[in-house]
Amino acid sequence: MSEEKRNDNSTKSVNKIDRRRFMELTAKFGFTAAAIAMTTGIVGTREAHAAKVSNEEKERKSAAKHIMNLATGYILGASRTYPIMQLDMKENIQNFTNGKVYVKLAPAGQLGAGSALVQKVQTGTIQAAQHSISNFAPFAPAADLINIPYWCGENQKFANLVTSQAWKNEINPKIEAKGFKALWYVNIDPRVVALRKGIAGPIKTPDQMKGIKFRVPGSKILQQFYRLLGANPTPIAWGETASAIKQGVADALDPSVEALLIFGFKDVLSSVTFNGAVPDSQVYSCNLKWFKSLPQDVQDGIDYASEVTMRQNHAKVPAARAYAMSELAKVGVEFYVPTASEKEAWVKAAGSQLPAWDGIKKELIGSLSKFDKLYEAANTKGDYFVDDVKA
Repeated sequence: MSEEKRNDNSTKSVNKIDRRRFMELTAKFGFTAAAIAMTTGIVGTREAHAAKVSNEEKERKSAAKHIMNLATGYILGASRTYPIMQLDMKENIQNFTNGKVYVKLAPAGQLGAGSALVQKVQTGTIQAAQHSISNFAPFAPAADLINIPYWCGENQKFANLVTSQAWKNEINPKIEAKGFKALWYVNIDPRVVALRKGIAGPIKTPDQMKGIKFRVPGSKILQQFYRLLGANPTPIAWGETASAIKQGVADALDPSVEALLIFGFKDVLSSVTFNGAVPDSQVYSCNLKWFKSLPQDVQDGIDYASEVTMRQNHAKVPAARAYAMSELAKVGVEFYVPTASEKEAWVKAAGSQLPAWDGIKKELIGSLSKFDKLYEAANTKGDYFVDDVKA
């Protein structure tokens, strides 16, 4: 038996042991304690650690005056690859409210994912959730502005934008009018052009996009973007995307490199181009009515916890990207960053300056002049730094 085969069998055996151990700990101490225990410590200490965490969780919940049910679509421990920071968010809210809020975390899609979570937050079924801005857009359409290409695609520009006074003045009121409070925006990395095996790449210039069957989510903005590039946008539900790529129903897709790894695309891809058009970003949203019902000091604590968690997310981005790229490179995925002149060609072909986007800007923000204020904000460095992919 080859060493590679032995290692594979060994990994599968460990995974089976871990799954069995996780179920045992969950039955005894509850999901949260078991999940945290499985991501820390050595095997022999997990039960003791789970017991300690379980006792601490019970004490915190008993002492808290308010419960925040916080749902996410990602497993605990995902932040190594995809810096969603859900455990940090839980811990920070509990600490910065001085224990007045207990965060009951529901990770890994326990309560749903994507638009289902957005709807639950809006109706007050749960108090808060993490989800993509694309899934947020049908409920709070103004946030969909970020999907217009080449104005806030880079990490730094996105961070500048969503923390700016212009965003707070123009976008936050529209979000709040729909019953939400945006706690903080998660910086993951821009969307990419990822080609499946069998398609020649990497894509370097927009003219190479012509005729490419490009998987897109339901966003009409992203569909228009790929049409401007000459690609054939193909709407496919996320849960069906992996099989569609494998079967050749689609030739390419555009999540961030971190998302490509965590969702299991590494064995079906040939190349990834960091064209930096649109953020592949997330947001933590909260039910506005519930938030406003809290005492002022508790509201302030949640706001500060959100600020701190956002800064932790910013610091984590380059490490998560490096891990994702390392894992994808192991199976032969090639990476490409366009040159300055190539990037200029992408912007010229489909950027936010084109008249094709004027109608959408007016629809979402009200006027072109308001969009110009947001554009200026995206290009004005604020108090935050986020690493971007380097050429």
